Amino acid sequence: MEICVHIWCIMNKKKITAGGGLVTNESGELLMIYRRSKWDLPKGKLDAGETIEECALREVREETGLTHLTLGKLVDISYHEYFDTYLSEEIIKETHWFLMKAEGNQELVPQTEEDITAIKWVSGKTLDACLADSFQNIVDTVRKAGLV
Repeated sequence: MEICVHIWCIMNKKKITAGGGLVTNESGELLMIYRRSKWDLPKGKLDAGETIEECALREVREETGLTHLTLGKLVDISYHEYFDTYLSEEIIKETHWFLMKAEGNQELVPQTEEDITAIKWVSGKTLDACLADSFQNIVDTVRKAGLV
């Protein structure tokens, strides 16, 4: 019975599809953004008429200021639920995560209108610290990509 109730709840929530990137630089560091008191990866909603790959690249560019990116393979599709206060409804977000490479030494510009207050390249203990202050689905995605 509990499984049926859970499935019914999921099926009756609005689903949003999104694309995002696990962006690495030439030094092998991962790009992370700081948004709403958590370390995160750049991602955003799919616009009408675009492919999920186009969405992922556009969102990474908009949220980070990076312009020269190479799209890699799809590494994960994650799901998380949240309450959208603007829409006043429960949402299930399905995010398609792609590996990406940033070329050269590009300026990082946080998209402040999306509440991004910091962006940094991380590896080693700094990456571990960021992941300790992140969401579990982000940690899982970074692991699936083989970046930790």
